[in-house]
Amino acid sequence: MRDLHVPTTALAAAPVLTAPLTATLTAAEWQARAVAHLERAQRWTRPFRERRSRGEVHPVYDFLFQYYHYSGGRLETWHPGPEESIEDSPEARERFTAPVYETAGGVIRRNASALAPAERDTLHRVLHLLRATRDRPPNFGCYGIHEWAMVYGGHDVRHAEIAPLRLLQAEVDAFVESRPVACSHFDAFRFFAPAAKPMNRVPLTWATRDDSVQPGCIHANMDLYRWAYTAMPWIGSDLLWSCFELAVALRVLDMQAGPYDLEARGFAAVRVETPAGRDEYQRRQRELSVSANVLRTRLIDAVGGII
Repeated sequence: MRDLHVPTTALAAAPVLTAPLTATLTAAEWQARAVAHLERAQRWTRPFRERRSRGEVHPVYDFLFQYYHYSGGRLETWHPGPEESIEDSPEARERFTAPVYETAGGVIRRNASALAPAERDTLHRVLHLLRATRDRPPNFGCYGIHEWAMVYGGHDVRHAEIAPLRLLQAEVDAFVESRPVACSHFDAFRFFAPAAKPMNRVPLTWATRDDSVQPGCIHANMDLYRWAYTAMPWIGSDLLWSCFELAVALRVLDMQAGPYDLEARGFAAVRVETPAGRDEYQRRQRELSVSANVLRTRLIDAVGGII
């Protein structure tokens, strides 16, 4: 996981909260939940593993398993929500093991004291970033130009073999030069072509990378999946999965709005080089940000309840 740039005073100010248990799942209940989770996860993990075994790459979906460093096996493994405990049984004890889980009084529940100091510190930092992002005003005027800036001047067209440019290079360059470039996400900006970086109106550096993260950014909202799996298994698989599904939708929009030709893959271009395309991009960006705001709040509550 990348380091989070957070003032020490912010870590000290984070409140310590305790989430009460509200439900105890029977063996039949948790096993049904685990099977359902495995099935929905494998709809994504199996195709990725099959592509990888054949040496194939998907220009849209593989990002979710390569940029985000959470294995398919871990994504497939179900954990209860933070407010849920598990009815004690031999099968449950085999699956929900120490030190993360403890058994007492006929139920199995998480043992928050098992969090190592370094893990607790990381979660404090995640919580600070989530809160700071939530509290900033959103910007819906970037129009996904970061993907264009990455290939400006023919620099490192990463998907060239599997997703060629849908416009001539000169047309791509002209579009980048014609629009304000306002990327607020450092992990997108750092892949800009060298000649495109000075065009960005938002000053971004590694040292201040978290200071500009805002809730309208599709990459910041995609990163909710990163912060969710960073907080696993403590937050539970249902919230993790919601963040994964949102990341999928955001990644699709991200690539549809790029300069790549993905028609053969079934992705119609959102032609942000046109006024109609920019309108469509902004509309979908706003809709997805609403979902992201809900999940960000849930993550803030869940992570705050852990630490």
